[in-house]
Amino acid sequence: MSEPVITVSAVAFVRGDGRVLTVRKRGTQRYMLPGGKPEAGERAIDTAVREVREELGAELTPDDLELVGAFDSRAANEAGHALRATVFVTRAFVDPVAQAEIDDVRWVDPAHPDEAEAPLNRDIVFPLLVQRA
Repeated sequence: MSEPVITVSAVAFVRGDGRVLTVRKRGTQRYMLPGGKPEAGERAIDTAVREVREELGAELTPDDLELVGAFDSRAANEAGHALRATVFVTRAFVDPVAQAEIDDVRWVDPAHPDEAEAPLNRDIVFPLLVQRA
């Protein structure tokens, strides 16, 4: 029997110095990209825009986002679950304010992630961002 799959949209905010914004949700240990689960019938890009508004107070439009890709990984904070993430990147300015379920925000160097980063970030997204830099 296969693992249940969690589907999300996520946004990599990349600053001018190359650092990437990651967030930690309340009651969890791992940092991930801002984003979350789609509502019924919602496109991945619209989920990304809505979720960063809810989690960080950041106003984006779909035109601010570039698709990086859709990736499968292990879920960071839900044992026994797989993750399917559609990831977007933006260089839009953000002054993140942790709200909703977000407990902490931090800017990290994608070339040197620590063990607190989610597998999706460490193993897939950060190496791609480093290659693109």
